[in-house]
Amino acid sequence: MSQGATTVLDRILAETRTEVERRKRELPLAATAPADASLAVGGRRRFREALNGEGVGVIAEFKRRSPSAGVLREKPNLEEMLGAYVRGGAVAVSVLTEGPNFEGALEDLRAARAACDLPLLRKDFIVDAYQLHEASAAGADAVLLIVAALEQEDLAVLHETAQALALDVLVEVHDGDELRRALEIGADIVGVNNRDLRDFSVDVERTARLMDDVPPGVSVISESGIAGPEQMLRLRERGVDAVLVGESLMRSPDPAEALRALRSQRRENI
Repeated sequence: MSQGATTVLDRILAETRTEVERRKRELPLAATAPADASLAVGGRRRFREALNGEGVGVIAEFKRRSPSAGVLREKPNLEEMLGAYVRGGAVAVSVLTEGPNFEGALEDLRAARAACDLPLLRKDFIVDAYQLHEASAAGADAVLLIVAALEQEDLAVLHETAQALALDVLVEVHDGDELRRALEIGADIVGVNNRDLRDFSVDVERTARLMDDVPPGVSVISESGIAGPEQMLRLRERGVDAVLVGESLMRSPDPAEALRALRSQRRENI
């Protein structure tokens, strides 16, 4: 782990806290509630249910850029991308809403809710319960909590608050200690990020190595670096429920076909 890489995560978290405080001043918590109660999709466990299909499901991600890869697609059209994901057979959609480093926005989540009926994950660096209320009001079915970004008490409180808002919670881990912390708070959906946020290196075997320590009843999503049938086969053999794929789909000239190819290759090789 390099000190410079560690600072990247610290910087993102500091930027997030500053931005959240600004939004809290400009839009008090009560004002984040949806005007129409039917816009709140919680209570159906739609996201976790989507992981229970046959084989390894694909959660397709919409994001414009990343700190490690730069711009992924010039001027992407969110509605067109989500339409492609639906046609390609995604079981859910992840929408990256962090602004300074990923060029995302909460409006992307609202637009995604209007554009498709797939379960939606708000993917962001969540450090404050306010962001959970934002996610619920914008139509999210699930939120991401990153163990490496939170103290254990904060992780537990945010997890409990999200569940009280009827949001599924994807608890992201990178190693055995973080997995233990996730299980301590009762996480029933664990995401293993194959990209280490401290140095941005990718190791798809990270997921396989942690599977033996995941108890029955906990759904597992493998995140980052998934691009081919061999990886899908290996993850299926290890009991993974779904993969989260973003960069390869965002870069593809035909995201629907790229997604279908990944899924068809999975069927042919498993």
